[in-house]
Amino acid sequence: MDQHPQQSSGRAPEPAAGRGRSRRALWISAGVVGALVLGGGGFAAYENEWFDGNGQAVSFGKNHPPAAPADGGSPKKGASPSASPTPTGDPDVQLPAGPKSDFKQTTKLDDGTIIAKTRLAGAKSGFEGDVWVWAPKEYDDPKYAKSAFPVLIALPGGNGFPANYWSDRSLGLQKAISEGVQAGTSLPFVVIMPVLNPDNKYYYDGADIPGQPKMGTWIAEDVPDFARANFRTYKSRDGWAFMGSSSGAFVGMKTLLQYPDRFKAVIASGGEIVPDSPLWKGHQAEMDANNPEKLADKLIQAGGPDVYINFQIGTKESGKDRMTKFVQQYGKGPVKTTIRDIQNGEHNGWHYVRGMKEGSLEWISKVLKGPKPEPTG
Repeated sequence: MDQHPQQSSGRAPEPAAGRGRSRRALWISAGVVGALVLGGGGFAAYENEWFDGNGQAVSFGKNHPPAAPADGGSPKKGASPSASPTPTGDPDVQLPAGPKSDFKQTTKLDDGTIIAKTRLAGAKSGFEGDVWVWAPKEYDDPKYAKSAFPVLIALPGGNGFPANYWSDRSLGLQKAISEGVQAGTSLPFVVIMPVLNPDNKYYYDGADIPGQPKMGTWIAEDVPDFARANFRTYKSRDGWAFMGSSSGAFVGMKTLLQYPDRFKAVIASGGEIVPDSPLWKGHQAEMDANNPEKLADKLIQAGGPDVYINFQIGTKESGKDRMTKFVQQYGKGPVKTTIRDIQNGEHNGWHYVRGMKEGSLEWISKVLKGPKPEPTG
């Protein structure tokens, strides 16, 4: 589905005014998307090869065979392949650290790129969940073989479990990035799409709430470690950012403000500003440590480092007042903020991607580091 369809209230209802309502209003499950796809074009998806190869193993990055040992025998079992070329020039480049994950294709895009899924057992959080990934075609281009790529961690709204709806091609996130690369308005991001919550019962604010699964550690540490294990990334924060909608927007902004030494920017669409999980009851100090307002104030008092927050909000949804208040109170010093109005936009992923195409992708691409081709000649 190449267009960004309008959603009726039966698909993703516009949130009512009031704190916390938008968190659960934006839901786009695999079943809903599947109904949209089949309802809008029958089985044309098969003709377009959307599902061709689904379930097959996927490898990202062109690998060379293992180097032969000096004695001319077979490579030793477990020897790491000489696949990763030695980076030159930029000490910020970090080659895949391993261990390599097992990826299975879930979707093929029109340009031949693949969205794939794997199961990640978070070493630091102890949480195990699904993660989807996508790499642009530039990632396999020989001229970028020694370069790192910026990482965009895409977080869903609603429960964000058991799926991450940004992994569905009908929303057009990956297509928007590819088109932006061709137009010169977007960096070729590697997109990492983890589950956001451990279940469908509660919303966990992307945090380590006492006595609950450590979803803050999952998002801030395990997911980036996973990206570094499997992709050529940048060591510095200049190659790391979030984008998210609704509840995912909150988590992306909150994590950026918590760890400004690790991440640099976020596109936060239709999100909340303060934590409001019912699981915080009795844990005020810990909740305050996950409050973007308090985190922003702390960063301002510390004098940096600079972080970049691009709010997106549809003109047909509520919530801009929260964003405006945050910008007025905390959008100063190292906290760089902007608000993008999406004309006739509602609280859904299609319209947030449209906002990204209309300017937010270009905005975030200007503050992050892009891949550098090898010099020719």
